[in-house]
Amino acid sequence: MMIGSLTHGTAVVLILLKALFLATHATEDEIFTNHLLVQLHEGAHDEAHQLATEHGFHSARKLPFGEGLFHFYPQNTHQRRSKRSLRHRQHLEKDRRVKNVLDQEGFGRQKRGYRSIDEIYIKMTDPLFSKQWYLINTGQADGTPGLDLNVAEAWGLGYTGRGITIAIMDDGIDYLHPDLASNYNAEASFDFSSNDPYPYPRYTNDWFNSHGTRCAGEVSAAANNNICGVGVAYNSKVAGIRMLDQPFMTDIIEASSISHMPQVIDIYSASWGPTDDGKTVDGPRELTLQAMADGVNKGRGRKGSIYVWASGDGGSYDDCNCDGYASSMWTISINSAINDGRTALYDESCSSTLASTFSNGRKRNPEAGVATTDLYGNCTLRHSGTSAAAPEAAGVFALALEANPNLTWRDMQHLSVLTSKRNQLHDEVHQWRRNGVGLEFNHLFGYGVLDAGGMVKMAKEWKTVPERFHLTGHSTDNTIPTWLKIEGKDNFVRYLEHVQAVVTVNGSRRGDLNINMTSPMGTKSILLSCRPRDDDAKVGFDKWPFMTTHTWGEDPRGTWVLEVGFQGDEPQRGALKEWTLMLHGTQSAPYIDQIVRNYQSKLAMSKKEELEEELDEAVERSLKSLLSKN
Repeated sequence: MMIGSLTHGTAVVLILLKALFLATHATEDEIFTNHLLVQLHEGAHDEAHQLATEHGFHSARKLPFGEGLFHFYPQNTHQRRSKRSLRHRQHLEKDRRVKNVLDQEGFGRQKRGYRSIDEIYIKMTDPLFSKQWYLINTGQADGTPGLDLNVAEAWGLGYTGRGITIAIMDDGIDYLHPDLASNYNAEASFDFSSNDPYPYPRYTNDWFNSHGTRCAGEVSAAANNNICGVGVAYNSKVAGIRMLDQPFMTDIIEASSISHMPQVIDIYSASWGPTDDGKTVDGPRELTLQAMADGVNKGRGRKGSIYVWASGDGGSYDDCNCDGYASSMWTISINSAINDGRTALYDESCSSTLASTFSNGRKRNPEAGVATTDLYGNCTLRHSGTSAAAPEAAGVFALALEANPNLTWRDMQHLSVLTSKRNQLHDEVHQWRRNGVGLEFNHLFGYGVLDAGGMVKMAKEWKTVPERFHLTGHSTDNTIPTWLKIEGKDNFVRYLEHVQAVVTVNGSRRGDLNINMTSPMGTKSILLSCRPRDDDAKVGFDKWPFMTTHTWGEDPRGTWVLEVGFQGDEPQRGALKEWTLMLHGTQSAPYIDQIVRNYQSKLAMSKKEELEEELDEAVERSLKSLLSKN
């Protein structure tokens, strides 16, 4: 049906545009512009430019939608309407070639990522808050705007860590610090170096024992008190566990620290481990392993203590899979990025790292470090290393626990995988890849930078993941490459979480060894990179558990391939004696009942894979049933 020379569809469009304009006009302040939507009669389309200039406009642009619609725009596109331009509009409206004229109202839009701190949290009075780019990155210290932990969204939803206790296992914390005192949990604190309940740092002239105090401030520094900065979870409680400040470590001190008050402490943050010298292979001893196992099984009312570990500061000379704390499946291993998204030069890479936060790095800008509390009531801008990254992660996890106190230790790992973002993280050596179910990961950054806002939103509606199962396959085949065939059967792991390759191998130079493992779905994990400072020729690796998180969510059925070789200028010799594949995960789909709010998210993608697998299995069962009946 035609209405004169105007199609019905175009008439409806103009009616809707006018209605929308009137509705907006009624609710917002008017900004009049010199831009017009003009509809011309059918025979006048070719005269649009001439008509526009005749009536004081710069030109006309034909719109690709509707019939005979044109954008009449002025010479100065930023200029608001004047009385003179209003006369031009009135004369245009009377022109015989014009069918309709609709004013274009101006309204506000803002670039995302270019945020002012004042616009986000104008009430923060803490003097270092504007320097805490890892909380809200607006480009401070030559950083990349938007590259941060997205705490503003979590705080805006009302989550600040209230009711959650984080223990800093370190060299003590200055619990008299005015930015920490109000959030200090004395009940949950202890000094295992001196065996008393007062984990105050031992004084030295060089402030060597400032490490724990700086970590504590990142997590729980109070807000709006005009002192230093703000903690990621600024209403959380922080406990001090002093256990690093003695000439040597013992298994009993570590185990006692890790198991201290597991029904009061929710999260344990550790920014330490074996020496990052590129030649040490070490990890927790027997008592500490038992304490960790008890923690994840019995802590927090059997929901599991959450252990957060710094990946390590050995840089390209080391591999964090040689650190048995960071590579444990019971810990959440955290790496770091600097404020422009690059790796820090001290970052170690390994397949066990789950996610990343932020620290200082290559930039010489004095404000590019991590701003936090320091000894004796002071503040600093110079906290650094993956030591700074782990407490930030502990703070984010505290926000998630406040949103959902029922999260288990495994739930927290699943949430880290599903909500971490690639953002603008970049590593010159290792590219971003996708595993067999489409999850994007990086050998150094894990699944990306933690997103506090995304994590608390998903945590609020999270349903605890299904029961965990384990499967072991053993091989004494010493040919290279070697493989294990995993076949499907009842009571079997179908959706992977952690995968361990327990390897016994030696060589004439351990530092030149390189170990890769490929899953049945084609995901290659670098289990061990070369370590140029490691000259060991005797010990090698004796039943060492290399771990990967890169196959998260994959179906483990099929052939697993292990490749062991040497890299380097000098020829080497060695022998693979045995290896054991240990698979950990669920039999039923872990996300099948989770609520999807964003259909572009990793959760949505993972659920799609799960549904397709469930459907395939249902069809297969039906076919088998029909065939058996026939």
